[in-house]
Formats: sequence, structure tokens, C-alpha cells
Amino acid sequence: MLLFLNHGIFYEFMPMSEYGQAHPETLQLEEVALGVNYALVVSTNSGLWRYIVGDTIQFVSLNPYRIRVTGRLKHFINAFGEEVIVDNADAAVAQACKQTGAVVSDYTAAPIYFSDQGNGGHEWAIEFDQAPSDLTLFTEILDKRLQEINSDYEAKRYKNMALSMPRLNVLPSGTFNHWLKSKGKLGGQHKIPRLSNDRKFLEEILQMHEFGQPVNQ
Repeated sequence: MLLFLNHGIFYEFMPMSEYGQAHPETLQLEEVALGVNYALVVSTNSGLWRYIVGDTIQFVSLNPYRIRVTGRLKHFINAFGEEVIVDNADAAVAQACKQTGAVVSDYTAAPIYFSDQGNGGHEWAIEFDQAPSDLTLFTEILDKRLQEINSDYEAKRYKNMALSMPRLNVLPSGTFNHWLKSKGKLGGQHKIPRLSNDRKFLEEILQMHEFGQPVNQ
């Protein structure tokens, strides 16, 4: 998308590493770089003041200034500095499906925190329309593609020092819809949160799968 620069809109760009800080720094248009995820902040001459739009964006061109939407601010995993966004996860899932013949209908992922039992990591819950014949291979491709497209994730995965191999849970068809229904959110206007920086959604979905009943609202 091409940014309008002469329509009374002042843009600021907040690096994702600053999001959530008490006094986050933002960049002016001339300071941005290609391929970096920013939260978009806008002020307008109609009275909107430093409004955080809610989307994450990347610049695909600096002359002219063009952006693409890469995800939502609330949907990311950055428990260990890996800064994984929905755009990364979608690309990794697509690659794993392409190489294994799988078809994913929906997924969500969240952190596995450090504990006495081991390192941190990411835990996924996935529904397949067509499951891969080799789930281990699917997981390896997913992990490899995430490392290729996200250098922060790659650094944390180095020799399993901070992040271990992703853990995948395959859910029966309809589990995500049952979860949405239990929240009163079943319908086209509501979607499964792809990524979350805490385990609330994932734990509820896994609990529903384990016990075969809606979670408490």
C-alpha cells in the first residue's frame, strides 16, 4: 500500500522491540528501514493524536514509501526476544504444508516458559484438513522456515540454547470452532488468535480437547 504523505496525516513508526515499553521510541519516516516490523502510529489534522492503529507493518519500498500489513500488535510471540509475528508463522506453515502435502485449517501458538524440566520453546495447536504423513518432518520444516525468515528466532534456536524444537498438538476437526462457540464468538467476524505472548488461549483450547467440553467463560 502506498502511504499518502500530503493528506494531513503525520506518521510515526514504533519498532516492535519498543512496543509495551513505558516510554516507547518512535521513528520518523526518513528513519525507517526495509523489512523491519513497526507498529503504525498516526496523528491527523482532524484531531486524532498518536493513535496506534493495531496493525504491524513492514516497508517494501522507500521510494515511494509503500507498506504491507504483516499482522496484529496483539498477535505475536516475544517471550524470549524472538519477535515472531503472524506473517512469519503463516509463511512457515505454508512451507511445511507445501513440502508434506498437508492442509492446515487453523492453528494457534504460544510460548513454553523456562522451567526445571527444560528450555523455553513454542507450543502449537493445529487442526488439519489433510494431516501430514510425517508430523516430525512437518515440525522440522516449520522450524527451519521460521529460522530462515526470522533472524531473532534463529538466534534463540541456536543449539537449543534458549528455544527448543517446537511442540505440535494435533487437534480433532472442530475443536477451534467449539472454543469460539464457548466464547460466544463463532462466526465470520471472529478468528482464532494465531499467536499469543501468553498461554491463556492455548491452555483453554488444549483443555477443551483433553476433556471434550467447553471451557468456563
